[in-house]
Amino acid sequence: MSGNEAFARGAYEAGATVGVGYPGTPSTEILENFKSYPGVYTEWSINEKTAMEVGIGAALAGARTIVTMKHVGLNVAADPLFTSAYIGVNAGLVIIVADDPDMHSSQNEQDSRHYAVAAKVPMLEPSDSQEAKEFILKAFELSEMFDTPVLVRGITRLSHGRSVATLSNPLTPVKPSGFVKNPKKYVMIPVYARARHVLVEKRLTALAEYAETCKLNHEEINNNKIGIITSGICYQYVKDSLPPTVSILKLGMVNPLPRKLITAFCTKMEKVFIVEELDPVVEQQIRAWGITNVVGKDMFPILGEYSPALVKQCVTGEKMPAKLQVSINIPPRPPQLCPGCPHRSVFTVLHELGLTVSGDIGCYTLGVLPPFNAMDTCIEMGASIGVAQGIEIVESRDKESGVVAVLGDSTFAHSGITGLVNAAYNKRHLLIIVLDNGTTAMTGLQPNPLSGTRIDGTETVAIDYHALGKAVGIGEGNVKIVGAYDMKTLKSVIQSLLATKKLALLVVKDPCMILKRKHAKHKDIKDAGKTI
Repeated sequence: MSGNEAFARGAYEAGATVGVGYPGTPSTEILENFKSYPGVYTEWSINEKTAMEVGIGAALAGARTIVTMKHVGLNVAADPLFTSAYIGVNAGLVIIVADDPDMHSSQNEQDSRHYAVAAKVPMLEPSDSQEAKEFILKAFELSEMFDTPVLVRGITRLSHGRSVATLSNPLTPVKPSGFVKNPKKYVMIPVYARARHVLVEKRLTALAEYAETCKLNHEEINNNKIGIITSGICYQYVKDSLPPTVSILKLGMVNPLPRKLITAFCTKMEKVFIVEELDPVVEQQIRAWGITNVVGKDMFPILGEYSPALVKQCVTGEKMPAKLQVSINIPPRPPQLCPGCPHRSVFTVLHELGLTVSGDIGCYTLGVLPPFNAMDTCIEMGASIGVAQGIEIVESRDKESGVVAVLGDSTFAHSGITGLVNAAYNKRHLLIIVLDNGTTAMTGLQPNPLSGTRIDGTETVAIDYHALGKAVGIGEGNVKIVGAYDMKTLKSVIQSLLATKKLALLVVKDPCMILKRKHAKHKDIKDAGKTI
């Protein structure tokens, strides 16, 4: 199984009946696999914050629940995460977050272990598919044992790599008890939150004691010369690259850390290498305890993805044997927008008009590359509208060339609508362009609140752009929907909306070519190419 398949299987075997999340590589396939199991409810929520809130509610009502997202999605979900540590759970609540070292499909390389430390919640980190499955079951046990949400850290190589996993019969899901009112536990006004914080600190102490003897953390003592402290996929790199004579302390629970176990291990060894991706989270804690015979980021890089070859070279100074290295001269294939992609014509026009383009997260971010060269900023989901407003505030509104915000339909629903409301409320003179291709294309063609379907393919409401524009106060005539392939009309509409010097919303609507091939009849294809 892939790691993501194993995460889903673990949730099913644990008796979880609710799964919510927002698609983001490398986490997407967890929920897509979980939905195939009988007796479960799944949804793509509008964003990670909402998914976390839905997950909290389901757990409080008595259903074991998983919430899935990628590392940058945890930023969006951080607000409810931190307070969920105070209120605790009823049934187990497990948040699976997938990090992306080397940024295969991400805008940064952040390390989600920092969130576990800051939010004061336990985090588990499996190293293969078998552990991915087993650790989810253990996470639910811990969640209910200690009355806390539990984070489980995936990583690109684990999520998308494949290894053997032995399946077990699923637990019979416990019938949800329903929500039981308990304001002092669940309503975090200051007077109640102060009391809950005391319990959070006591829980963290109890978890640290649990970490000392739990089977998630274990030693492999072979000699007292060189010791390795590691976790997750790095454990596999260590096993693949170093001789069996090294001693290893494998941490399956990476927060809180077992101080006594780690101290005793380091005391036995002459030198201890700490192998961890990416940040020195474990190393800094060990050094803070006064342990000095450790080697970490002074030898290992803090950037990019690790490998067996890198681990071997950092620990021994030797390179991997040539027979284990692959040396193939592969021609570069830079990412590009698909042939026929509706986004291509939009960026062609924007480039021709010489506009400042505040961009966003999606496959359309490739508009920054040649031959389009038509994107100037990209920060995070939904940032295009906010950043464009900041530029427009500072620059003269009388400039001949203007600033436009460009984002996709799923991103618009995720966190762009609040930016639209802010622009209307603060009387910005701005053109917002939504590239609506009918799907969340970048992460594998998931539906979203603009596409009119849900995760299971059932039909649902779709946001009405005209009604939304009217509701936030955009003037009549300044909300337009056009097709992507009529470039003459597209260019004319962009110029006319910019000329109004008012807030305008332009929707460029044509289906993703991959989706169009996959589904011969797209629900909105009859409207393609029309100006409404």
